[in-house]
Amino acid sequence: MAKVGEIFEGAAAIAKGMGITFKEMLQPTITEEYPDGPARLEERYRGAHVLQRDENGLEKCVACFLCAAACPADCIYIEAAENTEQERFSGGERYAKVYNIDYNRCIFCGYCVEACPTDAITHGHGFELASYNTSTLIYRKEQMLVPLPEGGKAPSQRTPIPAGAGEAVSVSTRT
Repeated sequence: MAKVGEIFEGAAAIAKGMGITFKEMLQPTITEEYPDGPARLEERYRGAHVLQRDENGLEKCVACFLCAAACPADCIYIEAAENTEQERFSGGERYAKVYNIDYNRCIFCGYCVEACPTDAITHGHGFELASYNTSTLIYRKEQMLVPLPEGGKAPSQRTPIPAGAGEAVSVSTRT
């Protein structure tokens, strides 16, 4: 009697599965037009990282190394340098002279974004990172940095210190 019960249970399971299959066959198909059309991504999608700038066009990253410390994949490499009166790249005392992310190792967990106290690193919506050459998956700071707005000038030599950034230092100009 037990074998007859097993046969009926198996037949019921097959009938249930076939019912779901036939029901799905009658539904209209949904086709994404990617790559011919733009991909539709959700707002919280974690794509390629983006290094942000502040309202003065300076880099937000102050080379605190918290993102690199929080990264479980150990894929972030930073070299810090000091801002000077003549060369100012960020609003803090230091800036990231080198900022690399190795996407061969990155797991897009978002810990680096959460750890950043200045909101300098965020996840963008870039998702086309595939490559046949692994050396192209190491992104440098220049590749991740947000471009300057129209008419904005790049922070470089002789850029005055923004208001409220670090200690008040007077910038002398020579003619």
